[in-house]
Amino acid sequence: MHPIRKQRLQIILLVLLFATLAAGLIIYVLGQNANFFYTPSQIKNDEYRKGSTLRVGGMVVEDSIKRFDETLAVEFTLTDGNAFIAVVFDGILPDLFAENEAAIATGVIKDSGELIASQVLAKHDENYTPPELIETMDYLKSTNYKNK
Repeated sequence: MHPIRKQRLQIILLVLLFATLAAGLIIYVLGQNANFFYTPSQIKNDEYRKGSTLRVGGMVVEDSIKRFDETLAVEFTLTDGNAFIAVVFDGILPDLFAENEAAIATGVIKDSGELIASQVLAKHDENYTPPELIETMDYLKSTNYKNK
């Protein structure tokens, strides 16, 4: 092989190697920072990374909201129809937060199994609701599901 061709081939191979490594690193970082939420069933089945901050989405169970006197702390239960998770939040809840409505809580799962939330988001309208959550909400509303 001619020395110039050999040198060009080596340069092309190095560029391809670096491009592949860069693409792999970008995909890995984006996957780590994806902002998905877990369901209460996934939390109960330990399908999450323990000790990490995560988002849990579901419906607020009817009659589960408990407010504490003299503080902003509130405790409520989220469900996906199969499992329940208790959420404790110390802060101001969104105006649209209500029983039998969708909510997403961001926080850390404690050893006791409850989520200590740092943020709670409420469903704002029908335009941005994942299809799985719509089906679950329709099912729960039709059965008037209560906390067990």
